[in-house]
Amino acid sequence: MDDDRLPTDLWIRAHLRRCTVEGIPATVVHKGEGNRGTVLLKLNQREEGCRVLTQTRDLDGRFGWLPALKGALVPEAEADAYIARAVDRDPDLWVIEIEDRQGRHPFEGKIL
Repeated sequence: MDDDRLPTDLWIRAHLRRCTVEGIPATVVHKGEGNRGTVLLKLNQREEGCRVLTQTRDLDGRFGWLPALKGALVPEAEADAYIARAVDRDPDLWVIEIEDRQGRHPFEGKIL
């Protein structure tokens, strides 16, 4: 199968650069497989809690995000425990933590 998608590591670097330009602190918490690893976002809203989103694709191949933990803001320890279990199941997973009180992120795709 021919696939013209960008390698995951390049795609992530581009989005992290965009975070820097927009003044949104973001860091790679776990490096996954460089070409095809899936991405998980931890949106840290500080005192409000954290939201976790998992990358997915729709039937047309467009990016989207599935909210984990029922889409709720949860304490950081609960988000970290969920992420640790996800990485144990899939070590190729990329984990990006974004600190933004409003829960914004510059990654393409809508929340499903």
